Amino acid sequence: MDKHTHDHGAILETVKNELPTEELLCDLADLFKLFGDTTRMRILFSLFESEMCVCAIAELLGMTQSAISHQLKVLKKSKLVDCRRDGKTIYYFLADNHVRTIIGQGFDHLIEERKNKNEENL
Repeated sequence: MDKHTHDHGAILETVKNELPTEELLCDLADLFKLFGDTTRMRILFSLFESEMCVCAIAELLGMTQSAISHQLKVLKKSKLVDCRRDGKTIYYFLADNHVRTIIGQGFDHLIEERKNKNEENL
C-alpha cells in the first residue's frame, strides 16, 4: 500500500448510508435555486416581516404588480409562500417556520461572515 493511501472504507460506508436519494438531492438543489433570484429573495424577506398583498409588495420593491404576481406564483408553487383571501384582496405570507428559518439563518450567516471579514481587514 502507498504510504499516502489510507483506508476510507468505514467513513465511506457511514456516509453512503446517510446520503439522501438522488431524487431528494435534486429536489433540494431546486429549492435552493429558488433562493438564487434577487427578486424572489426581496419578496421573501418582505414577507418575513409581514403578510402583504401584491400591490403593497410591488410598491415596496418598486416593481410592477405583474412582475410580483409572477414571482409569487413561483414561490407559491414551491410551497415557500401561501396566501389568504380577505374580500377581494389576497394576502401572501411565508408558508411555514421552515422558510422563516432558512431566510433567517442564511441572513445571520451572511452578517456573521461580513463581520468576520471586516475584523480580519482591521
